Amino acid sequence: MESMGLRFTVLSSGSTGNATVVTNGEVTLMIDAGFSARRIDELLLEREMTGQELDGILVTHEHSDHIKGLGPVARKYNLPIYANEKTWGAIEKSIGQIADENRRVFASGEARDFGSLRVESFEISHDAAEPVGYCFYDGKDKLSVCTDLGYASDKVKHAIADSDVLVLEANHDIEMLRMGRYPWNIKRRILGDMGHLSNEATGELMSELLNGRMKRVYLAHLSREHNLPDLAKMSVRGAMEDRGCFYRDSEFVLRDTYFDRPTPWDKVGEP
Repeated sequence: MESMGLRFTVLSSGSTGNATVVTNGEVTLMIDAGFSARRIDELLLEREMTGQELDGILVTHEHSDHIKGLGPVARKYNLPIYANEKTWGAIEKSIGQIADENRRVFASGEARDFGSLRVESFEISHDAAEPVGYCFYDGKDKLSVCTDLGYASDKVKHAIADSDVLVLEANHDIEMLRMGRYPWNIKRRILGDMGHLSNEATGELMSELLNGRMKRVYLAHLSREHNLPDLAKMSVRGAMEDRGCFYRDSEFVLRDTYFDRPTPWDKVGEP
């Protein structure tokens, strides 16, 4: 089947669960399965899909908000699971029995072709066994998905540079987190280099990446305790402008993701 162009929907994103679907019409992959199988079916249905249309699941890391429904969904639809060896070691006990033919090792830094859809994984900094993000290529179109990272290393910046569309973490407002009810050890973890990106850090990163090609960034994995969608957009934009990175909405747009519903389908190559 000929590619119909690279499209995606963030089914849901946040501290309570994460899943994203990427397709080019020939191949359809889900990144993570951080909800019950029933909830994933509901989210897919909201985008007029079923699990039978999936060709596999890519895993970023082993935390429960990314793998809660991984085993049940893979068994229900007989789907291969792709993860690096250390992540496989970390998820095996929690996802239940997986058929040998559906246990696929996808090494960090590897590029793999799924038909006409090329996928590259890249290492990120997070307190997990071997966490990764993913880049998707179809022809000249590039989509990158990168959440759950304490800071953006040069390796991360190189991987996601020249993306047309980017799904990027903007987890927390630093002051909301500091004033929040979490114990200090958890706050310290979130703020650390193996935790999560703040709004300000996301804006700083965006000021380095914006180069005229990138059209849209979806702010993902927002904390329900320590962030707000409008605050995230305002803070990211403010941090970009503080570093001399100004733009018009006709050139570049920040978009929301949601903890309780999918984003609309987005075709990556379109303005």
